[in-house]
This record gives sequence, structure tokens and C-alpha cells, in this order.
Amino acid sequence: MSDAFQAPNESESFDGKVAFIAGGYGVIGAAIARGLARRGATVIIAGRDEAKATALAKELAAEGTKSTAIAVDARSVESIRAAVDTAASRHGGLDIFVNSLGAQHEQPLLEVTEDAFDEILDVNLKAAMFLGQSVAKAQIASGRGGCHVHQLSVRAQLALRGRGHSAYCGSKGGLALLVKQHAMELAPHGIRVNGVAPTVVRTPLAGRWLTDPDIYAKLIERIPLGRIAEVEDIVGPTLFLCGNASTFMTGQILYVDGGITASQ
Repeated sequence: MSDAFQAPNESESFDGKVAFIAGGYGVIGAAIARGLARRGATVIIAGRDEAKATALAKELAAEGTKSTAIAVDARSVESIRAAVDTAASRHGGLDIFVNSLGAQHEQPLLEVTEDAFDEILDVNLKAAMFLGQSVAKAQIASGRGGCHVHQLSVRAQLALRGRGHSAYCGSKGGLALLVKQHAMELAPHGIRVNGVAPTVVRTPLAGRWLTDPDIYAKLIERIPLGRIAEVEDIVGPTLFLCGNASTFMTGQILYVDGGITASQ
């Protein structure tokens, strides 16, 4: 980890808040879940693999936090609706929704298959639509407002030369505008919707971005701050958008990218 990294502000309390984290046992999702739980939120770890979600919930509970797990198949609208309804019923409502789901298959444009394209859009865009819809219904029913934070990517704004990113870029670009549209429709209900869009983050999913020396060197050369994102770099902005310091922000995408989208 770079010496320049600073831990996110741990002063704000989320006591009394209930947070539904989709993709909550992934590397980034788990870090966000831990950050919210350690600040007092009741955290619901949601994902397709119930065993993994339960294991993380137990790990967090062992730290003295309030954490539970629920199974949800992001490719099924029926599963999404059932999981959100169950979570809201169990916990008396949902205050915070974090969407940390993501899928990618690199395929050059001329080789993109319908199955791979559909899978990426189902997870990255369609699931965001219906998770947001289901959580919003629960929040409107509770009458206490809330917030949604979607995890995106700089690929919501930037295409990529030399790599097969048609489905991924299309899904993240669509999600960026979905954030804005959901924000507009939910604002009258006191529900804020924003997004966090990083560049490459140091996780196992980064693959060749980190393991191929030539690719890594070219990546670092493009990022003005001279390093890739650490997982903790994503936690701070996400918690900021969940908390009291951002109550006048909605429909915004925070590009947490070391400056890569600020220059050509």
C-alpha cells in the first residue's frame, strides 16, 4: 500500500441505520460492509453464495458488530425482490443500499457472444435497476428516506483501447445514467442516489492489470497520482455518500481514479 494512502474518516456514526450490501462478500463489498458495521450500522451481506455471505456476517459479528446474511441471485428479478423484501421485513426497513456487484468477460468486439453480453448487462445494469427499485419501495414504505450508492468504474466515462470491453463499458455507462435517473425520481421521497467510479483497484479480480509488468507500468503511467486504487480508497468515498456529510448530493458520480478522467 502506498505511503500516500490515508484511512477514511472513522468519526461518523451509523448507529441505528440498516445497510443492504449487494455483492457484500466481494473484496470491495466486504470492506464497505466492514466500514459500515464498525461505525454502528446493521449490515446485511447479500450475494448468490449464501455460505460466503454467512461466513462474512459471522466474522463481522465476532467483532461485536450487527451483521446478517441473505442469499440473492442478481440475475433473477424474483430473487432480488424476495431478498430485499425479506431483509426489510426482518430489520424494520432499509436506510442504506450499496450495490457492489460486478461482472466482466473480455471479448474483442468481433468476438462478443450474446450469452456473455447478456450476463454482464444482467449483473452490472439490470440488477442495479431492480435492486434500486426494490430497496426504494421499502424505503418509501418506511417513510424515512435513505440513500443508494452504486459501484461503477472509470469505464462509465472512458472507452479502452486494445481490450475487449464493449459489454463492460456499455453496462457501466448505462449505470451512470441510471444513477442520475433514479436520483431524480426518488428525490421527492428523500432518497439520494449516487455512484463511486474507481480505476483499477488492487484486488484479485484485477488480474493482468497487476500481474503483467508491462501492462501495470503503462497503467501507472496514465494515472496522475502514480498508483492504482487500494480497496480502502473506495471505502471512504462510499461511506461519505452514505453519511450526513453528503445529504445535499444526489445524482453524482465520484470518480476515485487518481486523476485519470481529468486528463487526456
